[in-house]
Amino acid sequence: MISYEQFTLANGLQVIVHEDPTTTLAVMDVIYDVGSRDEEAHRTGFAHLFEHLMFGGSENIPNYDTPLQRVGGENNAFTTPDLTNYYISVPSQNLETAFWLESDRMKQLAFNPESLEVQRKVVIEEFKQRYLNQPYGDLWLKFRPLIYAVHPYRWATIGADIKHIEEATLDDVKAFFARYYVPANAILVVAGKVTVDEVKVLAKKWFEPIPGGEKPERFRIQEPEQKEDRRMEISADVPADRIYRAYPVPGRYQAGFHAVDLMSDLLGRNESSFLYVHLVQDARIFDSLSAHQTGSLDPGLLVIQGQVAEGITLAEAEKALDEAIANFVQAGIQETDLQRVKNQAEASLVFGEVEVLNRAMNLAMAANAGNVDFVNTEASHIAAVPLKDLQYWAEHLFVRGKKNTLLYRKQQVA
Repeated sequence: MISYEQFTLANGLQVIVHEDPTTTLAVMDVIYDVGSRDEEAHRTGFAHLFEHLMFGGSENIPNYDTPLQRVGGENNAFTTPDLTNYYISVPSQNLETAFWLESDRMKQLAFNPESLEVQRKVVIEEFKQRYLNQPYGDLWLKFRPLIYAVHPYRWATIGADIKHIEEATLDDVKAFFARYYVPANAILVVAGKVTVDEVKVLAKKWFEPIPGGEKPERFRIQEPEQKEDRRMEISADVPADRIYRAYPVPGRYQAGFHAVDLMSDLLGRNESSFLYVHLVQDARIFDSLSAHQTGSLDPGLLVIQGQVAEGITLAEAEKALDEAIANFVQAGIQETDLQRVKNQAEASLVFGEVEVLNRAMNLAMAANAGNVDFVNTEASHIAAVPLKDLQYWAEHLFVRGKKNTLLYRKQQVA
């Protein structure tokens, strides 16, 4: 259990405090409720671009990293389709430095053409390095539009087309900031060697004067039910053939999520999983094989991916994969297997709560999803999943009309 107290400032900023006197650190986690799913189809990549712009200087702080490093602090950030997360870790006696830094850039970034150009180039270079010049890097750029017909999950967080970032204007980014980077659209978590009273004083001093703004009303596009199998093939200069599969599943806090998650663990979590044992260890069809859920807020994906062994054709590997999945469904799931993956999931939860920063992030994400106490009900939800729910999803997911396949073929040398 993660203990916490929460309060809301006059400007609408939700604040959560987790006290842990056993650490010497204080951490601050700020989530803005904006991700790539909030972008327009003709203007993508802005949520990720802002992750970079937020380090480009604010109203009173021209260089974000310098004052933080002077007090022994560290920071980073990440963007997902559902949110943008910023976090700081400092020695507890320097907590106010974190408040100063985060509040100043929430209040007003130092928008200027130079900063935009610097971060634009960084993002463009990242796009080239990670997505274009890396083996299999363009996988999700091409696979997502096959899987999603209308939902904004059909583009990656870096954007559907790098031209959208290349053509972004200063007015564009100012408008994005004004809409989404406001206290009413944020969650602030402070954790570690802190007290609730201390955080209340600092939060009111540094964050409450910021105009609250309004939480944006967004129309959530619902992806229609998939009723036909979809497939595509890519041929490129990569080390080996690979097969990627994706099946539509419930969102992170929707009914069925935990059952599918446990089923994906049975299929391909580790070297003792069903697919790994049958297709890697025994048959030597694949060199590696795994399964996982994307865990997105809106309905997401169960993904199976495997690297085909040398001497095995993609057709042979795909046939073997289909047969193994069918055998998994037909054989049925045993209670002992379910308990095994439940134990693994519980151990992962416990391990994930060792670091105070992880606890802060978990609190922030749960609050952003609508209920901070989600963070403390996860274990009970997992423990309560009955065997029949896993069997239900096994029988209803791996059927005709739900399968998305991408074959990534190694280019043959002439």
